[in-house]
Amino acid sequence: MNQPSRAERTKESEADRPDPSTPVVDSATLMSGRRELIIRHGVESYRLRVTASNKLILTK
Repeated sequence: MNQPSRAERTKESEADRPDPSTPVVDSATLMSGRRELIIRHGVESYRLRVTASNKLILTK
């Protein structure tokens, strides 16, 4: 099976961003080896977790 090259993946990810000045953070960096973390947004807390199928889920 043909995998896209790093340049192609970068090009695709850049195309997904609505504004080139929008910061990009790699999920591995954000999660730092953990399976879940809490994000505080004002007075609200959200849980970001990695599922068994390696998807990200954000819940309030």
